[in-house]
Amino acid sequence: MIKKYLHTRLRVSDMDQSLRFYTRILGLKLIERKTSPRGSELAFLQAPGTDSEIELCSFPASGRVEVPEDLVHLAFQVESLETCINRLKKADVPITEGPIKTSSGTSFIFTEDPDKYEIELMEYPEGKNQRDAGPSSNMQ
Repeated sequence: MIKKYLHTRLRVSDMDQSLRFYTRILGLKLIERKTSPRGSELAFLQAPGTDSEIELCSFPASGRVEVPEDLVHLAFQVESLETCINRLKKADVPITEGPIKTSSGTSFIFTEDPDKYEIELMEYPEGKNQRDAGPSSNMQ
């Protein structure tokens, strides 16, 4: 039935702050920014190596975003977890868990975007991919 995964929408409190995080800190590419017919500010972002998108939506009239802990997280594969950790520290972005290394050799950390959406950054062992390296949880 489903042909292709397209995008996920995340509502954010401050579009400019969120865009700085996703583009400058994580390195996602801003594909499009526009205003919807009902007045929501929208931004579409894309990670390298994929054509799927993350859609950020800001609609201040609905109030500040309150993301409950452990509701949702985004996971990204990275070339170097150490480089990511250094970039996060330099930008004063907290690492909320990790670094953790699984028995399969995958290393990961968790951080948060400005609205507290969890972001998982994963480095797989050389020559391995997601399926080879096991699940993206901290259970070993």
